[in-house]
Amino acid sequence: MTDIPLARPERHVPVWAQGLIGQMLALLIALAGGAVIIWLVGESPLHVYEVLLRGALGSAENVAGSLLQATPIIVCGVAACVALRGGLFNIGVEGQLYVGGFAAAWVGFTLNLPAGLHVVVGLGAGMLAGALWIILPAIMRARFNANEVVSTILMNYVAVLLTSYLTIAVFKRPGGWSETAPIAQTAYLPQLMDGSRVNLGLIIGLALALGLYLFLRYTGAGYAVSTMGSNPKFAAYGGVRVKRNIVAVLLTSGAIGGLAGGIETLGVHRRFMEGFAPGFGFDGVIAALLANGNPLGVVVAALFFGALRKGSLLMEVETGASREIITVIQALIILCVSAQILIRRRGGISGEKRWKF
Repeated sequence: MTDIPLARPERHVPVWAQGLIGQMLALLIALAGGAVIIWLVGESPLHVYEVLLRGALGSAENVAGSLLQATPIIVCGVAACVALRGGLFNIGVEGQLYVGGFAAAWVGFTLNLPAGLHVVVGLGAGMLAGALWIILPAIMRARFNANEVVSTILMNYVAVLLTSYLTIAVFKRPGGWSETAPIAQTAYLPQLMDGSRVNLGLIIGLALALGLYLFLRYTGAGYAVSTMGSNPKFAAYGGVRVKRNIVAVLLTSGAIGGLAGGIETLGVHRRFMEGFAPGFGFDGVIAALLANGNPLGVVVAALFFGALRKGSLLMEVETGASREIITVIQALIILCVSAQILIRRRGGISGEKRWKF
């Protein structure tokens, strides 16, 4: 008798590894696309990227600037990540950041509270404003299955214009630019580094990312959220109250988005200014997508985007490339990440699965 060779077991790449590989490929493709555009405008891609890296990490001051830029992106990324893990897309983080920042500033320059308590109340007001700003899209999504992507995007424009109106026409500082009165010193968010505006918001963002990771991984409620995000019908069959969870997830996401605005107001500008945080909310959404919904990955992606923002300032000074090239790279990242997610979803199980982690 001849021995029949046993078939070798197939080696499957873990799902998390597939996601990581896909995101890294998307990032490399986006950087390559950015290099092509840099070359087309007559600059050396290697030189531009070298200046970009030096501007972000070339000195302790530059590192501090990168951390400062990354802080609101971390918090906004966690906000977007909460929604993504529930199978929802909160694209309105930018608007929640604006209303949260304005609410925190109002508390800062209106109320007379002791130090410490003033900061807590200001950040709490920012979270409340962010949650209230998303409550209508949340109810519409849970009650009528309205697309939360469209409704949250539209709310962004209303938030930016409303806060601009309040800043210019109602609370404008006499004789100043388009800004409110400064907040009281008791409402200042403590700084972490001398000579830098890096503040306690960085620690808050890191704690939020770690807390969300532990919540999703080790708690029953976190498992229910992830299950709802993977397959709503299966979650409902297993006893998860999907509609209630949709509202809870979006309100939590909105509150964290508002917290990001409060941190930026109380820790960096110490007043509310028109256009005070352009693009941080959208960068947070991109960071959450690039991290494939992993809260710890959001931190890494946000640090990367913060470094891009800081490095682009030196890049524009020392090269002929505009810092708008960073926006182009981010747009390419969105396209590449979306493409690889679509490919993975089509290669998986069809049905009601909204998101795959």
